[in-house]
Amino acid sequence: MKLATIRTANATAAVRIDDTGAVETGHADVGVLLAEHDWQTIAADADGVHHDPTMLDFAPVIPHPDKIVCVGLNYRSHILEMGRELPSYPTLFAKFADTLIGARDAIAMPSASTALDWEAELAVVVGSSVRHANRATAEAAIAGYCVLNDITARDWQYRTVEWLQGKNFESTTPLGPYLLTADAFDIASATIEGRVSEEVVQSAPLNDLLFDPADLVAYLSTIFTLRPGDIIATGTPGGVGHAREPRRYLTPGAVVTTSITGLGQCRNVCQPEPAHAV
Repeated sequence: MKLATIRTANATAAVRIDDTGAVETGHADVGVLLAEHDWQTIAADADGVHHDPTMLDFAPVIPHPDKIVCVGLNYRSHILEMGRELPSYPTLFAKFADTLIGARDAIAMPSASTALDWEAELAVVVGSSVRHANRATAEAAIAGYCVLNDITARDWQYRTVEWLQGKNFESTTPLGPYLLTADAFDIASATIEGRVSEEVVQSAPLNDLLFDPADLVAYLSTIFTLRPGDIIATGTPGGVGHAREPRRYLTPGAVVTTSITGLGQCRNVCQPEPAHAV
């Protein structure tokens, strides 16, 4: 089952997308839907307002997550590319909801940065509250998966040993276009790909992940309660611009396309952020 949050004339709405169209579930967004105890049945049975699937204006799948937890250095190829040893534990940092944009929205290039980079990622969306999970409980707590790109200001990321400041510029992180429920997604056979203006810059099988989604849910739930709508960004494969020789960064007008087998794609144009009054 595919679930999305779309923009309507006056607000947003959660929809189920199928072969005949997109049907509203009666919820403001997918995050609100996932807070329902029986969200799968509610979504499957929904028969609200219908929308033309070719005309959807996608908002971020989860517009207001309680938590966005990101994992660094989680693809074996990327770890080796960066000249590091395979870690024993996930490297974690946080993003804020203000970073999120929809699958077709523009990436706002911050005027403060001259080193904006791409990071194609699989996003895990939590579907039920979970704490101290074993692997089976962790797998059961996953609502589904979607596409994310952790656009990063490298010059800010490496100002200090902590990465948060390079990861949280507003309106930089595509999330979408829809959530595919866990029962419909085969991670073992899926591939992730990133393109910059049609050039393939990243491509890897998802089975190259060092810590897979269930590993991450179990690990994180040891630290804090994961709740419906929380997002886990699972890390990026090799091919980022910062690791190239010479280094390469995004420029105005560049089109960033992030796709994963079965999960669709986000296609976002890089545009300078609007001028701000001083």
